[in-house]
Amino acid sequence: MKKYLLKIATLLLLAFFLVATAYAQENTANKLVIQVSTDDVITQKIALNNAVNLQKLYGLDNIVIEIVAYGPGLQLLTENSVMASRVESLAMQEITFSACENTMEDQHKRTGKMPVLLDGVGTVNAGVAHIMELQQHGYAYIRP
Repeated sequence: MKKYLLKIATLLLLAFFLVATAYAQENTANKLVIQVSTDDVITQKIALNNAVNLQKLYGLDNIVIEIVAYGPGLQLLTENSVMASRVESLAMQEITFSACENTMEDQHKRTGKMPVLLDGVGTVNAGVAHIMELQQHGYAYIRP
């Protein structure tokens, strides 16, 4: 019986944490989505620098940042990226990275290989649609 109660308590605590995190993100005044749609390394570096600089300015708890990559920009979030270690590091510092599944499927059709994403990178159905939806939820938008 004690194990059963412990499991329930653990599940309730996890559910509380997930709801609290979602609430905090939804109610944070500073929300930003950054579009990366180019394979230009300088532009990709600027996108990452923008995210880091804003976290430093506002503090990790006072800004929510998501970087959405699609088209040629997807390369930033793959194992072939020259900034792979930096992306993985930033993903652990509360920057969300989202890869476009449409782009991934297109690359799979063209090359026969599915792109391999870096640790900490999630996916969204359509990058452009996801950016639009985030803006509808109060996210500011930049494209370096």
